[in-house]
Amino acid sequence: MTTIQSNTVDQSLLNTMNGTTSSTSAAKTSESTFLNLLVTQMKNQDPLNPMDNAQVTSQMAQLSTVSGIEKLNASFAALSSNMQASQNLQAANMIGHGVMTAGNSLPLSSAKGIYAVDLPQGADKVEVVIKDASGATVRKLSLGALPAGVNDLTWDGKNDSGAAVADGTYTFDVAASSGEKALDVTKLCFGMVNSVSSGSQGVKLTVSGVGEISMADVKQIF
Repeated sequence: MTTIQSNTVDQSLLNTMNGTTSSTSAAKTSESTFLNLLVTQMKNQDPLNPMDNAQVTSQMAQLSTVSGIEKLNASFAALSSNMQASQNLQAANMIGHGVMTAGNSLPLSSAKGIYAVDLPQGADKVEVVIKDASGATVRKLSLGALPAGVNDLTWDGKNDSGAAVADGTYTFDVAASSGEKALDVTKLCFGMVNSVSSGSQGVKLTVSGVGEISMADVKQIF
């Protein structure tokens, strides 16, 4: 697994974007072998029973088909490598940026906590319950009505009594409704992208307080 820790692009990554010659060489070797076999067959054919034009045409068509498939495979391999390299470069630029992803973690730093809720439709009533590491309720918030989609929210770091609580990692639960219907809310947590890794499972972002996530898991970038 290759890990990217900064915006400096490794030379091997650039080489990957420019493509490799291994697939092309394999295609040429396969085509050459097929052609050599055809020529050898024609040289050693029975003079009293030579191959007819249909047979020659059929084998030439097979040669063309094999060559075309090899070239197509080489093109797809190069395209896949280029896409992977492009994703790596895009992901590397996210290092140091904040992202929103699915989760209920709520880090509090300097009396400020950032989180979000993703609503499938507009809600008439949204309530948030913030808890500490022991699971005890610290703060209950009534947010009123919120529109559909991702709603960015903040917490001032105070409990229900109005006193400031210590910095640290808290969690939150959300309940939302539209009329009498309870809504399925997606909780989103905030974290900083510390590093990017690329492996067999694709590009992964290491996010503080969250862990590894894929690019598809990112809902917002700050």
